[in-house]
Amino acid sequence: MSALCPPPPTACLALSDGRIFFGYGFGATGQTVAELCFNTAITGYQEIMTDPSYAGQIITFTFPHIGNVGVNPSDNETSDPVAAGMVVKWNPTEPSNWRAIEDLKTWFLRRNKIAIGGVDTRRLTRAIRQQGAPHVALAHHPNGQFDISELVKAAREFKGLEGVDLARDVTCAQSYRWEETLWEWPDGYKQQTKTQYHVVAIDYGIKRNILRCLAQTGCEITVLPAMSSAKEILAHAPDGLFLSNGPGDPAATGSYAVPMIREIIETTQIPIFGICLGHQILALALGAKTVKMNHGHHGANHPVKELGTGKVKITSMNHGFAVDSQSLPEGIIETHSSLFDGSNCGIRVVDRPIFSVQYHPEASPGPQDSFSLFEQFRQTMIEVRKTSKNAHL
Repeated sequence: MSALCPPPPTACLALSDGRIFFGYGFGATGQTVAELCFNTAITGYQEIMTDPSYAGQIITFTFPHIGNVGVNPSDNETSDPVAAGMVVKWNPTEPSNWRAIEDLKTWFLRRNKIAIGGVDTRRLTRAIRQQGAPHVALAHHPNGQFDISELVKAAREFKGLEGVDLARDVTCAQSYRWEETLWEWPDGYKQQTKTQYHVVAIDYGIKRNILRCLAQTGCEITVLPAMSSAKEILAHAPDGLFLSNGPGDPAATGSYAVPMIREIIETTQIPIFGICLGHQILALALGAKTVKMNHGHHGANHPVKELGTGKVKITSMNHGFAVDSQSLPEGIIETHSSLFDGSNCGIRVVDRPIFSVQYHPEASPGPQDSFSLFEQFRQTMIEVRKTSKNAHL
């Protein structure tokens, strides 16, 4: 009995160090270059691919069953996938889920995104951990013809994410209101019925579930573009300012975001809450520094210790830069740290209603251990409003 030969590869992933991974392409054809990272979550590939924080990155999924639940509009964190591409162990199967509207391959093709399956993702993940997030070129051609030297060259010529402001690429073009709350069985997402406090959210690449969590606490939400000035923010008379997640180098985005935040801090008592990139930019505005990590944190199972109480929470993370905890100036307290590597995961300002976290309390995908941070933000607005009212009595 003759053995069947596997079909020839139709996709190729070339690392800047010359290592090559062949596989089977799906989605769009063509070529893209980006930074390569890996994500350890076992659910939520659609939320991950549509997270604007992944702009400029190709994602290796360590979990092999990617595509098995299909895709649907409700799970998007923004309108379309933002990540540059996808690398998976097994080619996606037909979806088996009652919420599926479309299969993953068709979704990628319709949105002009390149993916490769059939790759040894364990070996690839080890390579990322050993050398740091590499620059790569991903190509998909049905004829299986690749110019390997040109792909390696393209990977080596990619400039990377350090010094790059990607928030400008993913932010909203104009302000808008958000009124949708968290998903509830069996009705799905609902609309707000009443609000108590007005929050201005700065969109550096904001995820929809962050906005839903804010709306769930009763906040009226106005979303403003990343480049908004302090004057434009204060014109909305907010009770609180939220600084969102986003992609790229925080120092680059900070060139315009830091002056705005400093002006808000120096001239008002408005509570401020930041997540991920927003956390990093807030730290820069307070006088700290940020650093590029070796391979970052990307997954839905990251343990974080709350230093004040000793409690440990399992969190969702997605970042390639981090706040240097050794650079925190006097008056800024480190509140959380990663139990994987000790990196900074949260800060707060002494005697001011200002705090931020590196991880994603909105999850999506991931555990909901830290949903309470949104309620904490609401409580700071309550306290500031009471203090302001009493001061005028």
